[in-house]
Amino acid sequence: MRALQVRQLLPDHVGAALVDLPVPEPGPGEVRVRVRAAAVNFPDLLMTGGGYQLKPDLPFISGLELSGEVDALGDGVSGWAVGDAVIGGNRFGAMAEYCLVPAGSLRRKPERLSWEEAAAYGVAYLTAYVALVRCARVEAGEWVLVHGAAGGVGLATVDLAKSLGARVIAAASSAAKRDAIAELYGPDALIAADPGFREEVKARTGGKGADVIFDPVGGDIFDESTRCIAFGGRLLVIGFTSGRIPEVSVNMPLIKGFSVVGVRAGEYGRRFPDRGAEHIAAIDALAAEGRIRPHVHAALDLADWREGFAMLERREVVGKVVLKP
Repeated sequence: MRALQVRQLLPDHVGAALVDLPVPEPGPGEVRVRVRAAAVNFPDLLMTGGGYQLKPDLPFISGLELSGEVDALGDGVSGWAVGDAVIGGNRFGAMAEYCLVPAGSLRRKPERLSWEEAAAYGVAYLTAYVALVRCARVEAGEWVLVHGAAGGVGLATVDLAKSLGARVIAAASSAAKRDAIAELYGPDALIAADPGFREEVKARTGGKGADVIFDPVGGDIFDESTRCIAFGGRLLVIGFTSGRIPEVSVNMPLIKGFSVVGVRAGEYGRRFPDRGAEHIAAIDALAAEGRIRPHVHAALDLADWREGFAMLERREVVGKVVLKP
């Protein structure tokens, strides 16, 4: 089978290569999936150089989420049959023609979604759901400011927030990205991610500021966000794609009455498995009902994985990139 294997942890993904490997046999409790699509996520890029908190033993196969068909069952597996359409995956291993997955880590593919869409929505929409519903408890009519709104997680947050009845301000770095977001999901406002955005946010919200701010960027974006959050607001810390981890003087949350909330959707589910299962069931139901609509920017052959990785690194992606083994 073809697989994207990481053999050395090196910069610029030079330790990764497309190789031919034997098709693996499922062990007890495992399902072998014929992969139809595997999403590209930033952790996949970071893991090739050892820059992510999870560091699998070498060599390993990249890819943490997939869609495909059940191909074989290991001993003790029940509830699945060969040919079932599934989604899910491990924290690595999805970028191959076949992948072994614990039976409990698979879910039914929503029929409304294509293979590509099904591979692309799990991680992004799970993060969006935990952020907006579990952590922020967003209510219909509240103003939600989404930074990095063109990225996979940001775009999912725009979509989900609209589905929940929030009023959404989407911030993105280029006019082309803002045009794409407008066409896809029709947020209530679109703004440039430029210094001084706080004044536009205040103007759009009648002077009060955003009730919820979703921030995967950090750095200067976080600093300025503290200046345009509403009293009693929730500032959600998702990550630091800007490269700088910001700091906040605690008098700011005190005076403005806002909360700074860290969001780690996967870790939340590991610590509270029942709630984690509830979150996953919720996003799957939303997808099955057509209330969320994941967007695939590009679907590439596995052989073109370098271009897929480069698209993310160049920050040109609106939504998600998927690879097709």
